[in-house]
Amino acid sequence: MNRVVLSLAALLLGGCATSSLVLLPDDEGQPGSVAVLESKGRPTDAVIADANSRTKLGAATPVARPLGRKGLKAGEAALVGGLPPPAKGFILYFEQGTTTLTPQSQAVLGQIRQELAARSGSELEVTGHTDTVGNEADNDRLSLQRAEEVVGWLASQGFDRSIMTAVGRGERQLMQPTIDNVDSAANRRVEVIVR
Repeated sequence: MNRVVLSLAALLLGGCATSSLVLLPDDEGQPGSVAVLESKGRPTDAVIADANSRTKLGAATPVARPLGRKGLKAGEAALVGGLPPPAKGFILYFEQGTTTLTPQSQAVLGQIRQELAARSGSELEVTGHTDTVGNEADNDRLSLQRAEEVVGWLASQGFDRSIMTAVGRGERQLMQPTIDNVDSAANRRVEVIVR
């Protein structure tokens, strides 16, 4: 009998409870958004769309308020503190038709090495690209070779190949759209994402 009374009391009190919502930014610092609906699914005027803001959800219309790291509750701070750092991207550029990095991109390799060394449990996505000079099959091979060249260099620096994925996109995802057979330094690249 006591269990039934306690369960019923907990259920009734739970129905009166409010929930708290904290909206955090994504990897690029942009917040998502949350639309608040009434219990029957009808929309309210409440949309929470500011990063690092908190609102209480309950009977009243929610109002978001800004929230800094210091404004987080203990459990929220621990949760946020346990999140991995946002992904970081790097772009390396190559000489025409080769797997040879441009001189400026040599320095970027060192930055990638430092970023990998600073993160435990990281993963690396390495995507090679080409310009539109040459045929599609050759560009597919070259883009993959560029990505594998970067992976190989990082492996030679002591990083485990199993955390790295190399793919080639050829001339399919141009940073600078061009017609066919155009020499474009911006498109001869490898994009590296460290997660």
